[in-house]
Amino acid sequence: MSLNKMIDHTLLAANATREQIARLCDEAVEHGFASVCVNSCWVGACASRLTETDVNVCTVIGFPLGAMSTAGKAAEAEAAVSDGANELDMVINVGWLLAGEDGLVRRDIEAVEAAAQGRCVKVIIETCLLSDEQIVRACEIAVEAGASFVKTSTGFSTGGATVEGVALMARTVAGRCKVKASGGIHTAAEAEAMVAAGASRIGTSSGLAIIGA
Repeated sequence: MSLNKMIDHTLLAANATREQIARLCDEAVEHGFASVCVNSCWVGACASRLTETDVNVCTVIGFPLGAMSTAGKAAEAEAAVSDGANELDMVINVGWLLAGEDGLVRRDIEAVEAAAQGRCVKVIIETCLLSDEQIVRACEIAVEAGASFVKTSTGFSTGGATVEGVALMARTVAGRCKVKASGGIHTAAEAEAMVAAGASRIGTSSGLAIIGA
């Protein structure tokens, strides 16, 4: 598969404008990207602009901290689905994971899964804040909760995707779900290294540079 079809063309900046979001959509169609990934206020605009294309509308839930209430995340997911999102990238509650409150982490993911109504849910575990053991545990919880993907990073914390982190996640999920690498991926070489390590989706705001457009 070409890198184009693996890229979630991303714009999550707080100061993104309607014009920039429209351009993001048009670029995704032109270059055959997998999706556009935007904040939830833009889901309706993207869904409308991408009608009758094969570009998915991806949005983020509980972003970027993951420390919202479970009910709040579920409500955000439900609204995003209603507006036309067909992929949801949710952030786990990292504090709960670090404290060993795995049941709460699982129920948090399950609530978003239920609101997604069968749509693709990618679970962001924020690897830069976790040990290898915690990364494994987060991946196992996400798989148990029904995630379609585990995802490395928000890109808004202390670090992004690493080849080692992606490889660990891929070994852990062992085909039970997929892996998305996101955060700090700016070049084709970096993207290809993530794919070689086991990622099947790349989240990046540098999609055009990666494909040489």
